[in-house]
Amino acid sequence: MTRIPHETSGEPNPLHALTLDRLRRRTSMKWRAYPEDVLPLWVAEMDVPLAGPVVRAVTDALALGDTGYPAGTGYAEALSAFAAKRWGWYGLAVERTAIVLDVMLGVVELLKLVTGPGDPVVVNPPVYPPFFPFVTHLDREIAEAPLGPDGRLDLDVLEAAYRRAVAGGGRAAHLLCNPQNPTGTVHSAEELAAVAALADRYGVRVVADEIHAPLTAGGVDFVPYLSVPGAESGLSLMSASKAWNLAGLKAALAVAGPAAAADLAAMPEEVSHGPSHLAVIAHTAALRDGTAWLDALLAGLDDNRGLLTELLAEHLPGVGHRPAEATYLAWLDCRPLNLGDDPAQVFLERGRVALVPGPDFGTGGAGHVRLNLATTPEILAEGVRRMAAAVR
Repeated sequence: MTRIPHETSGEPNPLHALTLDRLRRRTSMKWRAYPEDVLPLWVAEMDVPLAGPVVRAVTDALALGDTGYPAGTGYAEALSAFAAKRWGWYGLAVERTAIVLDVMLGVVELLKLVTGPGDPVVVNPPVYPPFFPFVTHLDREIAEAPLGPDGRLDLDVLEAAYRRAVAGGGRAAHLLCNPQNPTGTVHSAEELAAVAALADRYGVRVVADEIHAPLTAGGVDFVPYLSVPGAESGLSLMSASKAWNLAGLKAALAVAGPAAAADLAAMPEEVSHGPSHLAVIAHTAALRDGTAWLDALLAGLDDNRGLLTELLAEHLPGVGHRPAEATYLAWLDCRPLNLGDDPAQVFLERGRVALVPGPDFGTGGAGHVRLNLATTPEILAEGVRRMAAAVR
């Protein structure tokens, strides 16, 4: 299918703004986990300057000494307005939201509300690696319903997992990744409605991690889980952190469907004590005033997806790759290269490029790597050249 590219906003492409020398001055995980001779294309941080409205909002707050505790519903109001304009979803009710520290700790709090110790939590591997330890450290059991060969939800497999999950008579949840990490699949309205119908039939509570929601490719529409018919008892976690590169400014929102409002209201008040006031200011500014910057980023990511396809065809034609419908991640099938279950180790040792190992994503991850393409075209090209050199 031919995709319609994102319209440019007049803002410069933020993926063209920073040199490698300047990026190496950063002290975050992406740039400090490996020695300087390693090119980091792994963890989900983007190589971009921050959106101007975010910088101004935070620096204005600092100048004012506005560094106390967060208050009010500005973040939720900004997200609701963004969802209406961006996704045509007018059902994000501010009164059915709660602020949480970040998406994954929000997931933990929501799972506490709808499951108990020992209860199963269904996941769809290959999937974001922290799903596994966060669930098991919560004393819940992982129940796998792997994606199909096309990287999409297999509804027959999912129904079987639901059936097993509730067979013991306890409660069960489905931790849904939408858009999906690492494959970049955007679940369609029909798929999500089918999930909601199955969840209602089996009494499974869906908790959707929708952190990558703003990061769709050109011509692809994101569908919020709570917007589909039958999802009224669902719960969602959303944040501006991935789309505006704000992982170090921690704040997220838990959102409840109409039938889950009472569950969310039962969340302990102290959960809201973790988020930073400055983070809430930053996320609110991003959603309210940072859409032109986001549009420029999305156009740049479309360009980088095309560039990666060209680079792989030229330098690593054996690697399987389906351009992602969302996120700034690429899921690469390296099994034809015969590098074993963990090709990321080979690329690191021989090519000095850091990627996320496929086995970390669970079933279906062996022989794969996840690559972060939210960087300059020059760094992306150098990364693929290093990968190719590693297998010569």
